[in-house]
Amino acid sequence: MNTLKTILYFALVGFCLQAQAQFRNYSNEFLNIGVDAAALGMSKSVVATTNDVNASYWNPAGLVAVEDYQGSLMHASYFAGIASYNFAGFAMPVDQKSAVGLSLIRFGVDDILNTTQLIDSQGNIDYNRISLFSAADYAFNVAYARKLILDGFQIGVNAKIVRRIIGDFATSWGFGFDAGIQFERNRWKFGLLVRDITTTYNTWTINQAAFDQIKNAVPGQNQELPETTEITKPKVQLGVARTFAIGRFFHLLTEFDLQMRFAQTNDLISTSAFSIAPSLGMQLDYENMAFLRLGVGNVQQTKEFDGSNSVSIQPNLGIGFKYRGIQVDYALTNIGSVGNALYSNIFSLKFDFSYFRH
Repeated sequence: MNTLKTILYFALVGFCLQAQAQFRNYSNEFLNIGVDAAALGMSKSVVATTNDVNASYWNPAGLVAVEDYQGSLMHASYFAGIASYNFAGFAMPVDQKSAVGLSLIRFGVDDILNTTQLIDSQGNIDYNRISLFSAADYAFNVAYARKLILDGFQIGVNAKIVRRIIGDFATSWGFGFDAGIQFERNRWKFGLLVRDITTTYNTWTINQAAFDQIKNAVPGQNQELPETTEITKPKVQLGVARTFAIGRFFHLLTEFDLQMRFAQTNDLISTSAFSIAPSLGMQLDYENMAFLRLGVGNVQQTKEFDGSNSVSIQPNLGIGFKYRGIQVDYALTNIGSVGNALYSNIFSLKFDFSYFRH
């Protein structure tokens, strides 16, 4: 376990030290994991229907549906428990037409072995020189949503401050905006979210003394101090949804989303300018108390060992229960990849304080 942490540490440090003052195809990726087990069980296909405290992440426009104080908590473990991912959110209405939300995300790996000083100046191995540190990413979000004069339209914006820490080696600050809109007409719902709409700019500060330790740990490698800025490209998510009544007690919510990156990736549709990955989520509820969720997403093109191409998909599933203002949700999913990645058990908890006022 400690060996895996050490390997992951060097990967994180390498990512930091290779940051360039340019647009990056993959930057602040921990912000793309997602929050809320209910949404993850539907393969993140919620941009058109999100309407609670978690909307501050998925589409801030959905916050206008919040009628009282709401809170949300989520915990997930990744890489066999090596990394932990936590989310906490709060939302409240401002008036009948607007609402605000606050949230905090932490993705971290703790108790990583620092072996850069394992060998002393005489060439002797001294295990007492091994120390522990953490590598953690934080994001603090402030969201605001408001209904428009046009019937059925609502908009929202999310300002985020990003803090990334790799022990004593390097730290960074980042800042950016997300913006979204939702529209409902004739039982159809539409949603559009643009993440990093103004781009998100991260500035790294590298500890020179710590950098020297890394530089000297591997002769001939990491000899020059790298650039210390990176810019995250915008990403777009578009969704359409509808709810169908099934008999007297059941309802089926279905949503189809398209997620676009302005980069060439392994997504199902990929060009030199952009890539698009579809996703589909479904939620069957009984009297809005018990929920069964299914989703298909992360549709990727993969190249096999024989040179042929194939398409891979990631199925997700989840369940949920709501009782007296408390909702507990579970999802079986993973960090967003397929293949050898391990699936994770994700739990989230939501509180609606309106119930306790009655």
